[in-house]
Amino acid sequence: MKNLNKAMIFAAGRGERMRPLTDTCPKPLLKVGGKSLIEWQIERLARAGFTTIVINHAWLGAQIEAALGDGSRYGLSLRYSAEHEALETAGGIAQALPLLEDAGKPEVFVAVSGDVYADFDYAALRVPAARLAEAADPGMHLVMVPNPAFHPKGDFALGSDGVLSLEGAPRYTFGNIGLYDTRMFRDLAPGTRRALTPYYREAIAQKRASGELYEGLWENVGTPAQLDALDRQLVAQNA
Repeated sequence: MKNLNKAMIFAAGRGERMRPLTDTCPKPLLKVGGKSLIEWQIERLARAGFTTIVINHAWLGAQIEAALGDGSRYGLSLRYSAEHEALETAGGIAQALPLLEDAGKPEVFVAVSGDVYADFDYAALRVPAARLAEAADPGMHLVMVPNPAFHPKGDFALGSDGVLSLEGAPRYTFGNIGLYDTRMFRDLAPGTRRALTPYYREAIAQKRASGELYEGLWENVGTPAQLDALDRQLVAQNA
């Protein structure tokens, strides 16, 4: 496997909780601090040295392609994986494998939800990515965040050794930023609707999942109120 240079942004969801804003605009194109949510991510990935980003889309996907183009203005290549109906996260990855892999060669890549805002430095993932690339079996590395008010019990436990566990403490919330190995999704037929949750649980149970705690600015932007609050915060920061 080569150096970490590919990423995928999940942008196929309908954004039901963000209605009516998402009735006419795909959720990743909603703006905070003067830029769309997905543009903040693309720019951060570009600064971290990523050269290719795959974006899957379903709801109002043509708007996403029209707004972002081929990626040249961000200094990288954007590839689009169109889904007739949203295939969820694992299904989206399986559908996009030809865009993530070059000539069918395995690839470790970053994946992030299109509605996440984070000041996360994606370059920090190169060390765990190299470790995953050398592993005999495909694994994952998840970026965890302190438990937000809406999810107080967290998702998984993160040990001092950086290994994730299904049970135990301290528990943190998955920040929807992760490293994955394309080999993990080769048995999933393209077009299959499948969530990533079973993959997390299996990899963690088999001790093939590591993690890290990120305590910087992170928002899972789910409602118009959250969008407005983040917008005001970013505008104030940049004033």
